[in-house]
Amino acid sequence: MSLNAMKTTLLLATLTGILLAIGGYFGGRQGILIALAFGGVMNFFSYWFSDKIVLKMYRAKEVDEAAAPKLVTMVRRLSQNAGLPMPRVYIIPGPTPNAFATGRDPKHAAVAATQGLLAMLTDEELEGVMAHELAHVKHRDILISTLVATVAGAISAIASMIKWGMIFGMGRQGGDDRGNAMAALAMAIVAPIVALLLQMAISRSREFAADAEGARISRNPMGLANALRKISVGVEHYPMTPTPGHQASAHLFIASPFRGRDVMALLSTHPKVEDRIYKLEQLAGLRR
Repeated sequence: MSLNAMKTTLLLATLTGILLAIGGYFGGRQGILIALAFGGVMNFFSYWFSDKIVLKMYRAKEVDEAAAPKLVTMVRRLSQNAGLPMPRVYIIPGPTPNAFATGRDPKHAAVAATQGLLAMLTDEELEGVMAHELAHVKHRDILISTLVATVAGAISAIASMIKWGMIFGMGRQGGDDRGNAMAALAMAIVAPIVALLLQMAISRSREFAADAEGARISRNPMGLANALRKISVGVEHYPMTPTPGHQASAHLFIASPFRGRDVMALLSTHPKVEDRIYKLEQLAGLRR
């Protein structure tokens, strides 16, 4: 198991532990079962329908070799390099340079690129980006991110119900009961924050792993490195509006679709572009 895979496993286990702890603290064994059931239901719908939702949200249009010959031919060749089935290919309208992969497994995968990305990158750089997205498909990162988002969402939802229940119930409590309620309320506030930080850390870890695998698939680490430089500058000029829907799906993209100053490092879904480029340059033998 690679270092990134071990890190992801540890972070996901910690996140699951928080879900079980908060369920067990407030409801014992029954609370744990409720927390797991709540997360399972959310996960089922996310796993089966999230790809359709996100593609529709960004008004992505499926293309074939007649409509986008260069892009579709490129994805087909890279899929063969990666040993993957050919995914569906989409183009997203708009000037923001970016791309993402979605789908519940490699047989039901889709890759999408924005018009801004296609206009900005050279063929070599575009290959690097598409190879990165196929790496996410190969690593089943869509499933991992769905599981992580589901567990984090379950923690937040349960904590929110507990928080409001205690706020309205504390006025009728006194002495030790009131002190215990305050401690429980603090836990209900802190747990979702910790869950969010862990979710973002897992997302950043998966991006590093996809960069490395994408460089292997394309056989050209510098193609992706140069693309990341351009995408970073392009997003600053043409950022997406950080609506709730866009924020919830930001982790899917190859780079954060928002301006760098709009997000804190710990709350970022992606590593710093400089760090990603440095690692790719190491793979290309340009750095030690």
